[in-house]
Amino acid sequence: MRVLLVEDDDRVADALIPALVRRGLTIKRLAHGAGVLDIIGDVDVVLLDLGLPDVDGVVLCRQIRAASDVAVIVVSARGEVDDRILGLRAGADDYLVKPYDVDELVARVHAVRRRKTPTPGAPAQSGVAQVADVKVDFDRHEVTVDGAAVSLSRKEFHVFGLIVAAHGAVCTREQILAEVWGRSGSAENRSLDVHVATLRTKLGRPALIETVRGVGYRLASQPGTLD
Repeated sequence: MRVLLVEDDDRVADALIPALVRRGLTIKRLAHGAGVLDIIGDVDVVLLDLGLPDVDGVVLCRQIRAASDVAVIVVSARGEVDDRILGLRAGADDYLVKPYDVDELVARVHAVRRRKTPTPGAPAQSGVAQVADVKVDFDRHEVTVDGAAVSLSRKEFHVFGLIVAAHGAVCTREQILAEVWGRSGSAENRSLDVHVATLRTKLGRPALIETVRGVGYRLASQPGTLD
């Protein structure tokens, strides 16, 4: 996912950008409002600080919203209720007060992106996907391997559906945790690992789900076309 960070504080940006990249995001950064409107068409989400040196962040948020439907998350030290209301009324999709947890920020990035445009791994995917001899029926919530039904729990199906519907792209751990568990704590991370291990066992195709170390999971082979 492509994220534009509009942040004038170099210390904040220098700490945040590597953390976001490690979580599978592609980051562009501007230290001022100038130029933002020129590149919003190339990104999926804007992380917008309000304390910019050349323009009021609320004004810029209104300008972004007038020019584009790109997802905008205000990330600001201004934490009063009136500030949050002002940012949301200016067109922001979400508002996060500094200091914040990076995993929460990433979860919110995926959440606003889902609301704007269905992601490749959206669990609401309809139709049927075929991966070698593994068939996933999203409408019936059924999985078969070589024609035999495989019994999966709701979360197991959800996790596998996200990975399959991504068409071979990487599903980040943060995306899966946000979609399936709704949060990204240590307990949820361990639970994800267990669910993936169980999926590999139940499907009898341990090589089908590939681990991308430090990032997430993807299909080892491309899925078939969705019907």
